[in-house]
Amino acid sequence: MPLFLLFAPLFIVFELWQLVISERYVGIKQIERNGDPRTLGLSEVTAFCWSMAIFAYGLWMAGLLFLSFGRVHGLCLLIVSGLGYALRRNCGIKWVLVVLTFEGALRIGLLLSLCIYVWRRL
Repeated sequence: MPLFLLFAPLFIVFELWQLVISERYVGIKQIERNGDPRTLGLSEVTAFCWSMAIFAYGLWMAGLLFLSFGRVHGLCLLIVSGLGYALRRNCGIKWVLVVLTFEGALRIGLLLSLCIYVWRRL
């Protein structure tokens, strides 16, 4: 069993962190204030860490395609991410949080499924 699959719990934590951050920047309070999340600005360190984590997460999802028993999960994660990105780019600010939450819930479910699958194979 490749150690590559053992990164799944780390990405579950990342998904939860991403949901918390998105609530802060695109949440109900921001919508009520008619605030633009792009004007709030992340600190450089947070923006760098977040961007690198998203990049590593994408590489990890693509890497799952090369493993025999992680392929389906990797493909589903990539599809959910692609569809979520497309929906977020084409919807208004009021729907971004809904799409992010739904997308995050699907990815967390897929990651939990992968963790259970790996746990049973150990």
